[in-house]
Amino acid sequence: MDAAQLGAVGTIVVGLAAALAAVIGQRGANRASQSGAVLGGYSTLVDNLQEERNKLGDKLAENERLLAAAYRELSDTRNEKADLLTQITRLTDENRQLRERIAELGGQPT
Repeated sequence: MDAAQLGAVGTIVVGLAAALAAVIGQRGANRASQSGAVLGGYSTLVDNLQEERNKLGDKLAENERLLAAAYRELSDTRNEKADLLTQITRLTDENRQLRERIAELGGQPT
């Protein structure tokens, strides 16, 4: 082989090596791009999940506040009912005593 043939073969080998390097480089770039897309998608998903979790936490806090208010109102209503029952019992006893006293004094209780 003379120098011209060696130069041609060398050029072909260098060209093939460059083409192979370009293909490998492109595959690496594609993988990096896909990996970036996956990581970007994952990041978006995590952000969406955190946002949803925060909204649900806010809703839970609001429901807890409303539940506490409802329990307070129920407690107040029960206390009012107990007070009314006490008043009814007291007035009923007082009416009974008044009727007895009227009867003792010779009158007709109405």
